[in-house]
This record gives sequence, C-alpha cells and structure tokens, in this order.
Amino acid sequence: MHNLSRLALRNLLRNRVRTLITLAAIMFGVCGLILSGGFVRDIFVQLGEALIHSQSGHVQIGQEAVFTHGSRTPEQYLIEEHAALRKQVGALPQVKDVMGRIAFSGLLNNGRTDYPILAEGVEPGRENALGTHLHLVAGRTLRDDDRFGAMIGEGVASALRLAPGDQATLLVSTIDGAMNTLDIEVVGVFQTFSKDFDARAVRIALPDAQDLLATTGVSRLVLALHDTASTQTVVDTLRPLLAAQGLSVRDWMALNDFYGKTVELYRQQFGFLKGMVLLMVCLSVINTVNMSLVERSWEFGTMRALGNSTRTVASLIIGESAALGFVGATGGTLLGVGLAVLISGVGIPMPPPPNADLGYDAFIRIVPSVVAESWLIGLLATVVAALYPAWRLSRLSIIGALRTRE
Repeated sequence: MHNLSRLALRNLLRNRVRTLITLAAIMFGVCGLILSGGFVRDIFVQLGEALIHSQSGHVQIGQEAVFTHGSRTPEQYLIEEHAALRKQVGALPQVKDVMGRIAFSGLLNNGRTDYPILAEGVEPGRENALGTHLHLVAGRTLRDDDRFGAMIGEGVASALRLAPGDQATLLVSTIDGAMNTLDIEVVGVFQTFSKDFDARAVRIALPDAQDLLATTGVSRLVLALHDTASTQTVVDTLRPLLAAQGLSVRDWMALNDFYGKTVELYRQQFGFLKGMVLLMVCLSVINTVNMSLVERSWEFGTMRALGNSTRTVASLIIGESAALGFVGATGGTLLGVGLAVLISGVGIPMPPPPNADLGYDAFIRIVPSVVAESWLIGLLATVVAALYPAWRLSRLSIIGALRTRE
C-alpha cells in the first residue's frame, strides 16, 4: 500500500501542467464555496441584528392575540399587571433589559391633512440602548424627560412634510372607544431596515401613550439579551411560565417573517452553488483521469500482465485522484480563509436590500462548518469523479490495454 501511494504521487508529477490545471479547478471551487458561504452567513447575521436592534428586540411577550388576529388592534390586548412579570423575566441571566411597549393605530395631522400611522409608546432610555441599528436622519432621539415629544419614520416625515421642531396632532381611539388627541413635537426622524415600517412609524414616550389611551397597561414586553445565540434558551424557559399566565412568547425570527423567507432563499441559492461546484470539479477530474487513461492504458495493461489485480489498478487511479483532491481542497481552504480575512478587513459596500433604504458593509465570515464542508466537497468530488474511469478500466482486457501502445 505504501508503494502504491508513492507510485500514485509520482504519476501525478508526470504531466505537471495537467495536474496544476486540475488543482486550480479544485482550489477555485473550494475557495468559492468558503467565500460565498461566509458572505451568505454574514447576510443572515447582519439582517438579523438589524431587525433586532431597530424594531423587534430579541424576544417579545404579550397576549396570543397580539401576535395573531389582534395585531391590527394591539391596544385592545394589554398586559395590565406587568411590573411583577417584568421583574421575574429580568432576573434571567441571559436577559440584559426588559422594556414595555404599547402599540396603537391612529391619525397624525400636520394642520393640513390626516395621515394613518402605527404608533408605539416606548421607554426612550431603554429603547435607545436597544436601537443601535436605528439610523437618525434628522434631529435627535427621544429622551426619558421629553414631554409630548415624538420620533417619526422617514416615510411619515416625507408624507406630511414634517421636520424636527414641527408640531403635529395625534388622533386615536382610547381603550373605551372614546376619541382623544395629543399635541406632539417632532424631535427626530429615523430610518430602520424596513421602508414599510418607516412609512407608518411614530414613537412617543410610554407615559404619554398610556395617558392618550387612558390605560396603565402595555401591549408587549420586549427583551434585550446579552447574546443573540441565547434567544431559543430564553424562549424555552419562558414558554411554560407564561402559559400559566395566559401569555405567549415570540422570538425575533417569528416576529420578522421577512427574515425567514430571506434565509430560505439564500440557502437554496447556496445549495445550487454547491451543486455547480461539485459538477465543475467532477468534470475537471474526469477529464484529467480520462486523458491519463488514454495515455497510460498500456501501463495498466502491463501491470495486469505482471499479476496485479484490477482492484490494485483501480486503487492506484482512485489514490491519484484522492491525493489530487486532498492537495486541491487543502490549498483552496487556505486560499479561501486568507481571502476572507483580507476582504473582511476592508469590507464590501452593499446597496440597500429590497424594501430598505440603508446600505451596509458586508464581510466574509469564517464559519468552521462551511470551511469543513467546502474542504470535504472538494475531496469527495475528486474521488467520486475517479470511480467511473476506474471501473471502466477494470472492464478493459489486458491484450486490449497493451495494444494501445502500438
């Protein structure tokens, strides 16, 4: 077996140009998988963090209706006694902060026209700490000491021609069905990842929203965690606890349906890319092995005539391909990781995604599972590509193989 391995390596050096071309194809395929896989993973991470830190938080707690049929009238499904629950949830080690929100719909009037909005009463200090991906277009963020101040989405500001310092009036229906108004001052204009959200979003301080709706409750408790990776652990811990209180819990992925669809789309595209790389490597290796067989059939015939079995000859061919695949996959892995580090040091300026206005800098993340999978694909594709030529050679008679020398 040792001699067979040495012979396989020596055979690869016979035609160095052909061997180098095949190695280049394998390295290109493996490197491409590492770079594209790291790029796709970065999209998943950055999109998720943008949604978490501009809109949803990591986890939300509320009545089941708030997340289903009551999502259009969340002010009708409130958590009235939320202080004890907030303290209980905040005691979990994974939880960084807990904040209350009350969502409601209404009309915003600029003195000339009414505009339908989806408003939220928030706790400004806590929301500012969570909203690291909320981009301030003009003015400033809402503060805890603001009285009747408001931040509005860029779409709202554009539709009503409002800017920081302008006055507007909120017209809403209270919990009891009565009409109520609140005069507000625009303190800031913001952008999030979602253009649709910005087109309707208005944020005011939670106490102002509760006074406007004549309630002391909140529609949701929003959790900010120390680490996004602990989201599922927190959800699993809270679910039985909240079920006993008639409440539901949702993680950020369930709250952002757009994220799940985007992830599924990119996974399908990456799966197609892996299939194309596998096909490219297989065709390259098959071409190399077939050309080698044509030139060396007499050599294999001589080996058979000297008493070597077809299994030995086939093992030699597969061994050569395995060695080629190992070197190519390892070289492609090193090249891919090196390029990922280099590119990530610079960043890739990206245009705004669909339904968004904000661009971002993409990176190539080095994901151990993607790197290992890419290396394995490069090696296995090379070995699999050699199986058919090896089998075909085993069907060739000794006399027929020796005649190719003539």
